[in-house]
Amino acid sequence: MSELFDAVDALVASRSPLPSAGERKRLRVAHGLTLEEVAAALKVRRATVSGWESVKKPTEPRGPEREAYARLLRKLAELYPAQEEPAAPAPETFTATPGPAAAGTQSADHAPENAQAPTPSPVTAAPAAAPRPARTTGTSSASRRPGARKAAPAGPPAGSADPRFENGPLAVVDVEDGKVWAYCTGGLVLDVPAKSIPALVDWTLREARLGAAKLAGPGKDADPLLVLTEAALERYGLPVTLTEEEKRAGRLPEGHKVVKQLARAEWKLTKRGFGPWARIYRPATGSERACVQLCIPSWNALDSRHWGEAGQLPPAELARVLGVYASRVMTPRGSTAVTGLELMTALHPPTRASEPDADGRRHSEHNPGSLGRDAIDPMNWPPCEVPDGHPVLKDLPRFHVRGPGEKLFEEAYDWARPMTDAECTLRHLVGIDVNMAFAAGANGLTVGLGEATHVKAPAFDPKLPGSWLVDLSHVDLSRVKVGKEWVELDGSLLPSPFTPRGERPEGPAWYATPTVAYAAELGYEVRPIEAYVRYDNGRYLDGWYQRLRDAYLATMADLGVHADMEPAAFLDAMEGYRDRDPQLAIVVSAIKATVKGGLGKLRERPRGEGWRPGEPWRALSRPTWRPDIRAAVISRTRINLHRKIVKHAAFTGQYPVAVLSDCVVYAAGGASPLDFLPYSGGKPLPGGFKLGVNPGLVKHEGTQSVLWGEEVRERFDAPDLNLARYIKDGTVTDIDNGE
Repeated sequence: MSELFDAVDALVASRSPLPSAGERKRLRVAHGLTLEEVAAALKVRRATVSGWESVKKPTEPRGPEREAYARLLRKLAELYPAQEEPAAPAPETFTATPGPAAAGTQSADHAPENAQAPTPSPVTAAPAAAPRPARTTGTSSASRRPGARKAAPAGPPAGSADPRFENGPLAVVDVEDGKVWAYCTGGLVLDVPAKSIPALVDWTLREARLGAAKLAGPGKDADPLLVLTEAALERYGLPVTLTEEEKRAGRLPEGHKVVKQLARAEWKLTKRGFGPWARIYRPATGSERACVQLCIPSWNALDSRHWGEAGQLPPAELARVLGVYASRVMTPRGSTAVTGLELMTALHPPTRASEPDADGRRHSEHNPGSLGRDAIDPMNWPPCEVPDGHPVLKDLPRFHVRGPGEKLFEEAYDWARPMTDAECTLRHLVGIDVNMAFAAGANGLTVGLGEATHVKAPAFDPKLPGSWLVDLSHVDLSRVKVGKEWVELDGSLLPSPFTPRGERPEGPAWYATPTVAYAAELGYEVRPIEAYVRYDNGRYLDGWYQRLRDAYLATMADLGVHADMEPAAFLDAMEGYRDRDPQLAIVVSAIKATVKGGLGKLRERPRGEGWRPGEPWRALSRPTWRPDIRAAVISRTRINLHRKIVKHAAFTGQYPVAVLSDCVVYAAGGASPLDFLPYSGGKPLPGGFKLGVNPGLVKHEGTQSVLWGEEVRERFDAPDLNLARYIKDGTVTDIDNGE
C-alpha cells in the first residue's frame, strides 16, 4: 500500500503548480540567487533553469525537479510576495485650492496618454511635460492629494503601492509668495509648514510620505530626497552659492548656524558634511531608518555635463526630470557616478538575514553573489591591478614608471591613422557610435567577487576572471580567424585590440581575461607567464545592466525612438530627438553618465584629503572599490568593438580611419551610415555593426567631408589626429585636451 501512496504522491508532485516565468525570475533575483546556485541545488544544468525563466518560450520542469522547484518558489514567495497593483482611487469630493501659479491649469481628463516603454521589465512611462500643477493646502497636506483640479502629471505618478511612499521618491522645495511648497512627482504639490532645516527633516520623515521601496529583497528602502531651490536656501538660512573656500572643502564650515541647528536637534551629518548632497540622519533603531538627503543645485549638485540645464528648471519640471530618473534608475544618491555605484549595491546588497537560529533569531550574513564588506583586504591587492600611489606599491622607487609588464592597462580606444589614397577620393567621413557601449560590455560578463589567487604558468581559462601576464606580440592582424575560417586583412589599417592606442604590443603585458580570450579567438596560441585569478566569481553586473538598459530604452521610446525600428526609420527618429522633450533628453544623458561614472568609481582615486603616495585613501575601504571589474568591462567593450571592425573589414574591405572610445569613423561615398554599412534584405551583417537604439547597436554620430578631415590634420600638422573626437559637429578647438 505504501508503494501505491508513493506513486500517487509522485504523480501529484509532477503537476505541482508553478508561477509564470517572469515571476520565477523575480523571486530568484529578489533573494539574490544566481542561475548557477539554483541549478546546483536542483542538480540540473544552468541552461535548464534559464529555460524555466524564459519569458518568450518557457520550458516546464518535470519529475522530482518540478516538486523541488515548486517548493523553492513557494518559500521565496512567502519572503517576497508580489505587490498588487493599487485599485484606481475614486474621485475625491473636495477641490484642491490652487496656488498663485496654478490658475488655468489643465484638467486631468485632458492629460496626454503615457507612451508604453518597449522593455521586458515594467518601467514607469514618463508623462508629457505640463505647467505648474495645483497645490494642496493646509498643514496636514501630506495626506491630501489633488482631485479634479490636478494638472497633467509633471513626472511619474506620485502614487505608490507602498503607502509609506505614496507621494513619490522626492520633492523640490521652493518658496513663492511667502509660502514654502514641495513639488513632488506626478504633479502633486505639498504645503510645507517647516520653518528651519531640522523642522524640514522632521516634516519629511513624519508627514511627507516620500521615499522609494528597496530594489532587492535584502536591501534597504531609498531615503527621501529634497531638492532645495535658491529661494528655499534663502528661507532656511543657507547661502545661495558657496564661497571658494567652501567649494574646495565641498561643504559648509562646522560653525555655520544651520549645521549648529542640526546638532542641537540631535541630527547628524555624514563625513561629507553639509555639502551639495547632504545626508541628515539619526542612528537607525532596529529596521527603522531616519535619514533625509538634500540636493542643492546651485551648489553644483547637478553637474551640467551630465544633467544639462536641469539645475535651472522651474521646480515642477525639475521634479519631473529627477522623478523619471528615480523611478527608472534609482533615487539619486549623489553625482551620477555615485548613483551608478550605489545602484550596484542596491541590487546586490552585501548582507542578508540568515535563517532563524535555535532561538528564532536572524543574523546578518554574506549575501551570495554580492561584493561583501570584507571581500578584499585593501592591502592584499595584486600589484598589477592597482593604480600608481596605492599602498601595495609603496616600496617602489619614487619616480619609477611601471610598464606594461607591471601594470594592467585596460582602457578605451584612442586610435587614428592617415587616410589611404583610395579613401581620399571619397567624399565623406561618417562616424557611428555604439549605444551604451560600456553597459553592453558589462552584460553577461563574469567578474571576480573575492580575492585573487596568484598562479605561475597557468593554462589560460577564458571563463576565469582575472589578470594575465602574457605575450601577445605574435598576433598578426593580417591573418586572423573570423568564426571558423581564416581571412586575410590589411593589418596596417587596423588598430591592435590589445592596447588603447592601437599599437602592436612589444612583449609580455598584463591583460584582463576578455582581451586574452580574444587573442585565442583570432586563432593564436596564448601562454600566460603568471596570473591573478578569481575562483569566486559571478555575473555581478547583469542586474545593473538590465536596470539601466530598461531605463534608457523606455526614455528613448518616450522620445519617439523605439527598439526594432527599420534602419532608415531609426536614423530619421534620431534626428532631433532631444528637441521633442528636452527634459527627457536630460534623463537620457544622466542615464548614460550613470553607466560611465559608476564604472569609473570602481577605481576611484584619491580626492584631496591630504593624501600622499603610498598611503591608503578613503575609497579603498569600500567593497565596491574594484579596479579589476572596471578593467574587465573596459576590456570587453574594446574587444566587442574590435570584433565588429574585423567582421566589417573581412566582408566589405573597409577599414576605420579613427576610433575613439565607442565611436568609429569610416570614409564613405555618401553621408549616411547606410552608405557603407552592409544591409542585405534589410538585415545587417551578422556580428557586424547594426543600426538601432539597443545597447551595443550603433547610431549616426556625425558626418564631415574628407576635405575637412585633411584640412584639420594639415592645420595642426597631425596626420594621425583622431577625427572621431570632432566628427559630431566638426568643431576643432584644442587638439590636446581630449573630449
